[in-house]
Amino acid sequence: MNELFEYKQSLDGLRFTEEQKQTLAARAAQTAKRTPRRRRPILRAALAAAVMAAVLVVGAGATGLLKTAVESFGDIFGGGTAQTEVIDKIGRPIGASDTDNGVTITADAIIGDQYNAAIVCTIRRDDGTSLLPEGTDARSLLMGGFGGISLNVPGGSHGSSWFVTDEADRSAVQLVQTVSADTPITKCTATAEFKDLCGWDDEAGEAVSLVEGHWKLRFDVDYEDSSVALGGGGTFEQDGMTFTVDTVTVSPIAIQVAYTVDSEVVWSNAPSGREAEEDRLQMQRYFENVEILLVKKDGTVVDLSGSGGSVKPARGTTVCAKGGVFDEIIPLEEMASISVGGIVYPISAQ
Repeated sequence: MNELFEYKQSLDGLRFTEEQKQTLAARAAQTAKRTPRRRRPILRAALAAAVMAAVLVVGAGATGLLKTAVESFGDIFGGGTAQTEVIDKIGRPIGASDTDNGVTITADAIIGDQYNAAIVCTIRRDDGTSLLPEGTDARSLLMGGFGGISLNVPGGSHGSSWFVTDEADRSAVQLVQTVSADTPITKCTATAEFKDLCGWDDEAGEAVSLVEGHWKLRFDVDYEDSSVALGGGGTFEQDGMTFTVDTVTVSPIAIQVAYTVDSEVVWSNAPSGREAEEDRLQMQRYFENVEILLVKKDGTVVDLSGSGGSVKPARGTTVCAKGGVFDEIIPLEEMASISVGGIVYPISAQ
């Protein structure tokens, strides 16, 4: 889920031009697409383009009845009773849509917490005929052009996306996108711009347009924030540096850990299109090697160390944020603790 995103996200701290960053990210994207996976990350550069675009809101009437949050998310983040109760409590329907070339994209619902959100959209051919060519693998799908949904908040953001198909309804596919930010995202406005639904062609080594169109959306980010703050202030030693945990925030859908390192990260001036070995090692020391574990009450351990985030030099120190949306909803009452660098923060369900 996170390999491409983390590679792109790490570039935010490197001293490259925007053109150089996008070149690196594009090459990483091509490599990732040759090995399809469940979640296909959205590049931050593409998300930024959506922020600057003009937007349009069309009512849900273009696609029929407004879906509930449970209908939209139930099969994506777990359909058990406990998961359904969480979705019903904190999820919100949206219904914003836009139509082009006989295809409508509808933002169905959103669920989230203080720093993270997941949005599910439906891409549907209006005449009810099959949206995709026969035999298309959902894992090969990606949006071309502008790339996806962006939340208009200051600070860094990251996310991932993937597609879900339903054999019983060939006229539509679902697009699920997660967005995580360094600053609170509740009560903001989301914008989106999509161009062409594409499939990755392994033989050609490039994306091929399957459904042509250009869609723009805007909607309010409005849901109940179910996150709880577990505190901070603990320190641990690692790789010759001292890490201070500033905050740990967790919800049934996501986690965010903010911490400060007592040493300022220094990036190289690597040539365009290349990540220097010293930069890769720096990312490991300051970010990737920081272990985050979620322990459930039944003894299950969920390793969240591979989550994405940001690394920012700050006057002799380095400020980092690490986290993202879970693969499935985990009710707070099922969680026992979060461990960051070996420091354990117990969880008490609110």
